[in-house]
Amino acid sequence: MNDLSSVPQSEPKPERQRKPDWIRVKAPTSKGYGETRQLMRDLKLNTVCEEAACPNIGECWTKKHATVMILGDTCTRACAFCNVKTGMPGRVDVDEPAHVAEAAAKLGLEHIVITSVDRDDLPDGGASQFVKVIEELRKNTPSTTIEILTPDFRGKMRPAVEAIVTARPDVYNHNLETVPRLYPTIRPGARYYASLRLLEEVKNHDPSIFTKSGVMLGLGEERLEVHQVMDDMRSADIDFLTMGQYLRPTPKHAEVKEFVTPQAFNAYGAIARAKGFLQVAASPLTRSSYHAGEDFAEMRAAREARLAKGRK
Repeated sequence: MNDLSSVPQSEPKPERQRKPDWIRVKAPTSKGYGETRQLMRDLKLNTVCEEAACPNIGECWTKKHATVMILGDTCTRACAFCNVKTGMPGRVDVDEPAHVAEAAAKLGLEHIVITSVDRDDLPDGGASQFVKVIEELRKNTPSTTIEILTPDFRGKMRPAVEAIVTARPDVYNHNLETVPRLYPTIRPGARYYASLRLLEEVKNHDPSIFTKSGVMLGLGEERLEVHQVMDDMRSADIDFLTMGQYLRPTPKHAEVKEFVTPQAFNAYGAIARAKGFLQVAASPLTRSSYHAGEDFAEMRAAREARLAKGRK
């Protein structure tokens, strides 16, 4: 009889989590999607839509809305939720700012969102590249409103924020991502209160710039912890809150602890509005740049209405 105790047993494959019906989206097949994809390839631009495996890519690219990810496709951090590859990034592309402006012009964008990988290897964390991109957009597509989603610029936050704010984007976004208790496992390279201070610093330099931040739900956070994050954001005078369902990119990433229902998202959204945010987007498929242009227009109108009533 054969002794099987010494035969190496193959590890069982992790069971694939079944997504609820409200999470499912159609595969992208439209002509607009293909044209947007080809333009990004032609201009050698990376997008967070692809790198982060965004579920809304089909809808957004069909409308020719793409979120450009500058400073390469390799991040110096390794967050447990993120699908962007980790490693030592390459050299900064000096032509990238011009290519971003060209893409905005060819896509006819009224509003553009620019994000980046973390670049802890650079002396300024990549802040100067954000500045160059904003300057190129202002020069070539002056009517396009600009939203940036930056990393935390660890160890060089104040000069980085000052340089970018001086270039005057319309919206400055930096995501808190989750509740403080989960940072050591979900966002180990970052610090919750440092991210809050970054957004406060933006307002200190220029109160007229809209600030924005987002959190993912379904990572094991408690309801009251989410409410506390909202309060922390309001204390930092953040204008716009986004809340979406965390989706596990691969079995190597943090697991989904809960699929939060649309009704629960609606309840969170109502609480956030009552706390005084100018704009709130809360749904399972909400992402930082999803419907960003429409949301920006609504947020600007809300501020104007509030100022007209004599409220801060």
